[in-house]
Amino acid sequence: MSTSESLFYYLKRYYIKLFHWEYWPMWIVYFPVSFYYIYLSIKSKSFFFFSASNPSIETGGMFFESKWKIYQLMPKQYFPTTVFIESSEEISMVLKKMEDASITYPIIAKPDRGERGWLVQKIHSESELINYRSSVNIDFLIQSFIDYPIELSIFYFRNPKSNTGAITSITLKKFLTIKGDGKNNIETLLKTDNRSFLQFKRLKKLAEINFGKVLLDGEELVVVPYGNHVLGAKFINYSQILDQSLVNSMDHISKQIKGFYFGRFDLKCTSIEDLKNGKNISILELNGAGAEPAHIYDPSFSFLRAQLVLANHYKMMYNASIENNKKGIPFMTLQSFLNWKKAEKKYKLNALKI
Repeated sequence: MSTSESLFYYLKRYYIKLFHWEYWPMWIVYFPVSFYYIYLSIKSKSFFFFSASNPSIETGGMFFESKWKIYQLMPKQYFPTTVFIESSEEISMVLKKMEDASITYPIIAKPDRGERGWLVQKIHSESELINYRSSVNIDFLIQSFIDYPIELSIFYFRNPKSNTGAITSITLKKFLTIKGDGKNNIETLLKTDNRSFLQFKRLKKLAEINFGKVLLDGEELVVVPYGNHVLGAKFINYSQILDQSLVNSMDHISKQIKGFYFGRFDLKCTSIEDLKNGKNISILELNGAGAEPAHIYDPSFSFLRAQLVLANHYKMMYNASIENNKKGIPFMTLQSFLNWKKAEKKYKLNALKI
């Protein structure tokens, strides 16, 4: 990139992020609603009341929780075939675990502890897996890639003293995709759309795409195969599919997960009808107290409306925590919080081999 091109790139990135709040830093997004969180903390007499919202999940699922331990709480039919890889295991053991579990390529590799798509990679071959294994220095998971056509995030809440729950957010995830016009190459198409433009530099660095290729008119190319907002996925408010059958389906699944009351299912399914009937569902991740009602990142959602939604979810988390606390579940202590944060920092600092 020339100096003028670099300047244009950074100015355009700044402009896009400034006028589209969905790209704002997390601390800005959460700053207004943080005052309500402080109020709830004073009311509960603990800034760490969130830890009791999901007693069976480390930190209540607010941060640094183990994905593997969460999967162990779930019925196996509801999540992809998964194996746990210790940081010390050689590639031969990794391949054996995959073979024993009948996991074939493509696969998804991701850290056992991490968020927002950090170090998540779709792997297509043994050579790519060897490269991934040689680059990471932490425990990670290998999962079968689920090729179901619909990916959703569903936020679920159930008061511990209630037998039925509620769905408070449904988000349809659209992978970052470009459509050809028969004239411009992929690089030009990526730079034309705001969402893909923000991913351009990262995609260029990965060098996994033929940027000079010209797509046919109307031809679509999935640029990033992950339903992750940070990686370019578009989140769409999909509340129109909410009905009692969907609530019943998620109730049935959730009540099989001991100690889970508040959080978000990131899942794939074959159809909305199957989802409502509780079949052909694969839960990619279950996120606890730290999860967001992802529908607020729909481009049509206003910042003020998002604040109201976040406040309402804080209130639900508070209610779950208070009820569990009444049953004898303690809130996290300050020392415990500091220990968890110290472990998280160490984990991330040592994640990649130098």
